[in-house]
Amino acid sequence: MITLQNFLMPDPVICTEHSLYFHASGAFGLSQHNGEIWLGEGATVVFDTYFNLFNLGKWHRACTLDGLFAEIRGAGRVEVRVLQAIPEQSWEILHCEVVMLEVGSPYLVDVSNYANRSTQGLVFVEIKGLDSTGATVSGGRFLTRTVPAELPRLAVSITTFKREEQVRATVARLEDFLATFEFGDQVHVQVVDNGNSAGIAPSNKVTPFVNHNYGGAGGFARGVLEAEGAGFSHCLFMDDDASFHMENIARAYVFLALALSRRAAVAGAMINNTHKWAMWENGAYFDGSCRPQFCGTDLRNRDEVFEMEHESDRARPTTFYGGWWFFAFAIAEVKHHPFPFFVRGDDISFSLMNDFEISTLNGVVSFQDDFSEKESAQTLYLDLRNHLIQHLVTPRLHRSALGTAQVALRFIMRSMLRFHYESAAAQMLAWKDVMAGPQFFDANIDMAARRATIKEMMKTEVWQEVGTLPPERRRLTRLPRKWRTRLGLWTLNGHLVPFSARRWDRVVLGMADRGLVYPALGATQITYLNTARDKAYTVTQSKRAFFAMAWQMTKTLTRFLREFDSIKAAYREGYDAQTTRAYWERRLA
Repeated sequence: MITLQNFLMPDPVICTEHSLYFHASGAFGLSQHNGEIWLGEGATVVFDTYFNLFNLGKWHRACTLDGLFAEIRGAGRVEVRVLQAIPEQSWEILHCEVVMLEVGSPYLVDVSNYANRSTQGLVFVEIKGLDSTGATVSGGRFLTRTVPAELPRLAVSITTFKREEQVRATVARLEDFLATFEFGDQVHVQVVDNGNSAGIAPSNKVTPFVNHNYGGAGGFARGVLEAEGAGFSHCLFMDDDASFHMENIARAYVFLALALSRRAAVAGAMINNTHKWAMWENGAYFDGSCRPQFCGTDLRNRDEVFEMEHESDRARPTTFYGGWWFFAFAIAEVKHHPFPFFVRGDDISFSLMNDFEISTLNGVVSFQDDFSEKESAQTLYLDLRNHLIQHLVTPRLHRSALGTAQVALRFIMRSMLRFHYESAAAQMLAWKDVMAGPQFFDANIDMAARRATIKEMMKTEVWQEVGTLPPERRRLTRLPRKWRTRLGLWTLNGHLVPFSARRWDRVVLGMADRGLVYPALGATQITYLNTARDKAYTVTQSKRAFFAMAWQMTKTLTRFLREFDSIKAAYREGYDAQTTRAYWERRLA
């Protein structure tokens, strides 16, 4: 038999939110160091959690399963129950027995009788301690008898740039993991070093490549080329800091090994490091903007986790995509290599323009820093470019000229209503650069000139060490919040009324509100603080800057509408040419 997924325990390096791994009641204790749970008499531990339940529906639909087994490791007399939570039906108890767990002799349960009830739902294990002296649970796993006809050869491709410490730690973790992984001989690590600084030593498990700095797009394009050239069947894109359990790789590998379709792909979810109990994105789809799925799901809450897992097993939006912080796929199914976006949007386009069947698996997730803190004029420039191009090249995202232009208008107005005029200017530059056609991306593949230009534009929207925060003046707060919001929208946050600069609020906002328009409404001056509250910057309403940018928007919109058909035709042709293997072989020499 082969392991489908192992039980996971809290890890101080990754996540210590216990309720993401198990729920317990009664007298119990956890040894975080040993990964072992002690149960007093009558105490119960249930592995009905995001990291440890088994989504039967996803695996049964996409993979070949010859039976299903649950294995429990521990010591002492316990009651073992295996349950199946079937959507919109009563649950089934697949197994319930009193057993004596013994160290070195795992208890194996055949729960293949799930097929007599439903091939849908979630399977999980519940264990109750029965001895007055206590019992321990040290782990478990789900297995199947299926033996793959052919094992995938997987290249784990990491792209890094000037993050030497993080990528070295990741490579060390990967080598330790592959030494014990049952299919470790079929997996190899590639490190594409865009900064020529990582200093990764080659080994029998790791091959470093020095690469031109063409961003994530160039790094991952190099990864696919090298993996294909070395004879690997599958490739896994992942971040250089590997902020996830190595079990991610084990689950993704076995899922692909047992997949019924060669088009099968696995997309990792994302959790925000600020609140490790909250889902940030469990896959996403694109329609005018990026729309993360199940954002805000409380992973401590079983009902919310079950709802998310049931829903994610149903039909997906046609423009569903997976982020490159963790994305595994079959190389033979790549019809379009990455477009030279540099960064931002390359992963969206890669999913949309290749015919993958993308799945998300519970527990396959990366922990990432807050995207709001990473936001800058440069990232906003890159975001707008990618949003426009997705609509220009992807048939499923076809919009009219005005509908496509509304994407740019919405981005720029969002910045201006928050008094981020420098960001708005960078976004206006992005819109014009897109209108220059796909040849602009080839000519500026390393983004060096644009990065320098945008850096010169930044005078105000730059993080500074916190000194004395400006005093808050509150005039509009006498209005109910509803009316304050309406007044802010009707007047474009005071830009259309003459008295607002003197009489509206001065406010201080935290990182959670930085990317949002509504908290900024009713203000004339906003100070933004980072998460650590040790850095800040202040933006102030400027009617002159607002109307100057509005005039630029009007002129650019007029030109965009007039030239839309020719711009779209150029991208449809240019995208195909700039996403070929030959293109990247030439650019990467």
